[in-house]
Amino acid sequence: MRSAWLAVALLAAACTGKEDPSVLTFWALGREGEAVGPILQEFERENPGVRVRLQQIPFTAAHEKLLTAIVGRSTPDVAQVGNTWIPELAALKVLEPLDPWLPRFPVLSSKNFFPGIWETNVVEGVVWGIPWYVDTRVLFYRQDLLAAAGFIAPPKTWESWRKAMRALKQKGLCPFAIYLPTDEWAQLVILAMQQGATLVSPKAEPKFSEASFTQALEFYLGLFHEGLAPVLGNAQVGNYYQRFADGWYAMYITGPWNLGEFRRRMPPSVSWSTAPLPAPQENAYPGVSLAGGSSLVVFRRSSKKELAVRLLAYLSQPPVQRRFFQETGDLPSQLAAWEYPELHQDPQAQAFWQQLHRVRPLPLLPESERLMQRLWEVVESGIRGQASAQQVAQQMDQEASWMLEKRRWLLARRKP
Repeated sequence: MRSAWLAVALLAAACTGKEDPSVLTFWALGREGEAVGPILQEFERENPGVRVRLQQIPFTAAHEKLLTAIVGRSTPDVAQVGNTWIPELAALKVLEPLDPWLPRFPVLSSKNFFPGIWETNVVEGVVWGIPWYVDTRVLFYRQDLLAAAGFIAPPKTWESWRKAMRALKQKGLCPFAIYLPTDEWAQLVILAMQQGATLVSPKAEPKFSEASFTQALEFYLGLFHEGLAPVLGNAQVGNYYQRFADGWYAMYITGPWNLGEFRRRMPPSVSWSTAPLPAPQENAYPGVSLAGGSSLVVFRRSSKKELAVRLLAYLSQPPVQRRFFQETGDLPSQLAAWEYPELHQDPQAQAFWQQLHRVRPLPLLPESERLMQRLWEVVESGIRGQASAQQVAQQMDQEASWMLEKRRWLLARRKP
């Protein structure tokens, strides 16, 4: 009798160790992890017998948790990732290539997405992720202060932009024309991309000393040296919403996460709006901005790849993306979702629509984010007048070359 009970116990243990073929594991980050829950329930209703086990992960802990799961061979079926993480995950060979699946799900066709955003998901010609929501940076500006300076419309070129900033300062309309946090790298990188800078070559060779980067760096540093931008970071400024409302500065380059915040925090007396970024020349307007947002990926170890890609397709449907936007304020990745009135008829959101057609990703290398973090640290000496633009660029080339040494070694040994 005892041996019979032991056999039953062993059988039960074996059964519980098996994966349930109808259960998908999905890791979602931050507030998106909270908002997607009811949407996943609708997916389950449309796919009887299927369950999605959702795990919500703080964005700040997500990258480390993913790497730990990769080492422990415990990755989920589907995960939300920052699209700048995709080159790293692709290099680790832990993602499922999605190209073979795309013909089966027309909603996942690249033609349905912003080209520059789609590009963040393609490494060495292979599609590794599907854009879930998108972001980029545009110009938030005080319409009232700009009008008082003599500029009815937002600037479209660097020259008119600088003229507007000088006028704001010279007429005493605000202490500073623009806020460029000294502890952020995105604003400088955007200006460099507008000049055509590549930053790093496909062979992992740094390109910071090229004229395209140094010209943008000179323009950027000049805004600090002229007193048009404060030499302050986010921690020193504190509540930059209140500073904007008080007229301490009149322009700010930021993303869609601030649309809702500005609407909630700005008093009715403050007239503000958004505009695509100025360009070095008028025929290049709007100027290029960064391709950002989050993507959905399927992990190679998943035994339910078809079901996982079906979930990606469901979350990409325009009506589903509309609901997700309504819940989170995250901008849809699907072009068709922008036809809904809450986006199509919103002039402040339309600045993002225009800008998202002119975005570029960071260099598609695993080290890109680390390089950008080091960039703003190196640039500080130029902001404070302790180094010229050329000296800053040369130092960044040297440091980037050291940081990319292993990547070049790996690329050189790759088989053709």
